[in-house]
Amino acid sequence: TALDSELVAAGEKVFKKCSACHAVGEGARNKSGPQLNALMGRPFASAEGVRYSNIFQTAASEGRVCDAESLTAFLADPRGYMPGTKMSFSGLRKEGDQEAIVAYLSSFLGE
Repeated sequence: TALDSELVAAGEKVFKKCSACHAVGEGARNKSGPQLNALMGRPFASAEGVRYSNIFQTAASEGRVCDAESLTAFLADPRGYMPGTKMSFSGLRKEGDQEAIVAYLSSFLGE
């Protein structure tokens, strides 16, 4: 399905809150958090060279993958959705921000 270009653009702006710890796009590398290229459909805790918290390792062992629903829930309340996560970000509270980030990250299919 085609992505809404306005929503992707809104997500790009919201992603600035994430960019201190995450990278996306050509040449993206892991920072304190994993690079987020090809995130949608990617198994949890699967970026090479990242030390994931136990909760993410457990999710990976359960075969969980990142999709719009799980990413939206995580971004709304990271510690509530994944208790024990090392991510210190408190979440995206503004209505529409989670949807915009999902659209933005969905636009980065390759590594």
